[in-house]
Amino acid sequence: MNKIDEQDWPERSRELSHLLARTGLGDRAAFAKLYERTSGHLFAVVLRIQRDRGTAEDLLQDIYVSVWKAAATFDAARSQPLTWLTHIARNRAIDSLRRAQAQPHTESLSRDDDDERPDPLDAAATGEPGPLDLLDRASDRRGLARCMERLTPPQRQSVALAFFDGLSHSEVATHLREPLGTVKSWVRRALVTLKECLDRASGAEAAAEAGDGGRAG
Repeated sequence: MNKIDEQDWPERSRELSHLLARTGLGDRAAFAKLYERTSGHLFAVVLRIQRDRGTAEDLLQDIYVSVWKAAATFDAARSQPLTWLTHIARNRAIDSLRRAQAQPHTESLSRDDDDERPDPLDAAATGEPGPLDLLDRASDRRGLARCMERLTPPQRQSVALAFFDGLSHSEVATHLREPLGTVKSWVRRALVTLKECLDRASGAEAAAEAGDGGRAG
């Protein structure tokens, strides 16, 4: 892994790195500023996975408890601060879904169109579904993993950073040291490939189920 030069980061990332370092030393004022600077972004990340707002709000508080405890372990040589924070948030949200799936429940899968939460990915601008939306249509996570393998390495890395780690397109471009337009093109083409792959997989699964039904009859 190439060592990350913090001097190449945007000013916001350098500020967050400083706040994390101070938080790791037990600086509550720095922690309060870190929360103020990042809670909106992390809440949006959680909501893209755990769509129940009340549960997402509870998760956000748990996430920052984890951040307070783990801030001293943040390594600026390995990742940018927002990437590290998003990784914590995403894992906590996914764990929440897994726990919920173990219990019977009724849940609407429709997105709340009047929800004013920020979208860090600007997905609406592309008109294309994100991988997490595509995952809703996949039969299982292995299906999405197989489709991810069809992407080129740059496309796969861009999607992972943008949608799974929650970076904006500009932050992905900075992280990869590539032009913004190039990164947007990689992400756009990757989404098209993922959609086509998952659509084919869903169609094949439906055909197989129909065939099994016919034989059973």
